[in-house]
Amino acid sequence: MTDRASSPLSRRELLKTSTKAAAATAVASMVLPKAYAAEDNTIQIALVGCGGRGTGAADNALSVQNGNLKLVAMADVFEGRQSTSYNALSGKHGDKVDVPEERRHIGFEAYKAAMDQLRPGDIVILTTPPGFRWVHYTYAIEKGLNVFMEKPVTVDGPSSRKMLALNEKAKEKNLKVGVGLMCRHCEARGELFDRIQNGEIGDLILMRAYRMVGPTGSAFAPPNDGSLSEVMYQIKNFHGFLWASGGAYSDFLIHNIDETCWMKNAWPVEAQASGGRNYRGKFVDQNFDTYSVEYTFADGSKFFLEGRNMVGCHQEFASYAQGSKGSAIISTSSHFPARSRIFKGQKMDKDNQVWAFGRKEVTPYQLEWDHLISAIRNDQPYNEVQRGVEASVVTSMGRMAAHTGQIVTFDDMLNCEHEFAPTIDSLTVDGPAPLVAGANGKYPIPLPGIIKSSEY
Repeated sequence: MTDRASSPLSRRELLKTSTKAAAATAVASMVLPKAYAAEDNTIQIALVGCGGRGTGAADNALSVQNGNLKLVAMADVFEGRQSTSYNALSGKHGDKVDVPEERRHIGFEAYKAAMDQLRPGDIVILTTPPGFRWVHYTYAIEKGLNVFMEKPVTVDGPSSRKMLALNEKAKEKNLKVGVGLMCRHCEARGELFDRIQNGEIGDLILMRAYRMVGPTGSAFAPPNDGSLSEVMYQIKNFHGFLWASGGAYSDFLIHNIDETCWMKNAWPVEAQASGGRNYRGKFVDQNFDTYSVEYTFADGSKFFLEGRNMVGCHQEFASYAQGSKGSAIISTSSHFPARSRIFKGQKMDKDNQVWAFGRKEVTPYQLEWDHLISAIRNDQPYNEVQRGVEASVVTSMGRMAAHTGQIVTFDDMLNCEHEFAPTIDSLTVDGPAPLVAGANGKYPIPLPGIIKSSEY
């Protein structure tokens, strides 16, 4: 349903299925590898994007046991957000945070200034809105930096292809790169994956996932009151705009999609979907209130995803797998703890439960950092970008299916030529924004069946 690239990538050529992340090793006993060439044993960190996710990632990094890590630079476009992040991190981690004012950089070029403080082999955390990911990853590779980047890593076809090409350069330089799809590092989900792959619930026939909650993040964007330039307003409310985040669908539902496809050990080949705007009121963002997506795998099995952001409705935040011999809860009660379980038959109750993860769960937000630092210290292969791109493409194809009312395949999405923000690498505070509001102050919204092109 979309235009193809002149040399289209096929799903078969691209996809490689993922297996459970390796268990963390003791950081204290690690030796310094060639991948980290600094004379001392301290790994320096720069934080690019100082919102809640960036602050959380930096907190997890500095919490690695005996990791010998230090935060030395920060970058953001909002000074207030950066100050809040700095105060929180320095208050908790003390002298592990060494970021004087001259190393707290503000503006669209701040990411370069922050990375320039690092040495090859240090780590940069990329947690700005995902539309900027390929721009910042390009500079990190040039500087020879290891990277942790938040998900999603792409928002459209062109940025997905850019990230795949960039990543080949990262691998050539032996850079270690983590992607914030932390569910893959969860020990409970990992054991469930092994059991499902070993046939304990038979052939996977149906999978289901739900993220039906109230309003989340900046997905509900109020009109610009004029206190910010249009570019800064859209960045502040990035969950509301497709160019910045892929919208609420891409930014929030990707975890349910990723963990469920992990259990299948495959990515779906196509999606069809529905959705709509019900109670937007004064809000001017591009999101739907509801998303209902049917993903189909190559073997014909199905994965149904339900997303909803409404007040006063039934809430559920969980993922399930149903096989020919039994069923499983992949996760329940948000992302952590997973509380993964297996049941005989399809009735998921205590009487039919045959397995549950037997140890206290460790937060996967911390485990993903333990694994990344282990790989850096031991110079082990570690690069999660391809899987991050794949998960982002699958997520975007579900979003596009809902927004256009058409069937969208993996190859359609990956090779789609429409780029939301082709000039994102040259944005300025007072320059034109990637998205322009109409005379009524509202932005273009998806019109399924009317606008069938790839611009959504």
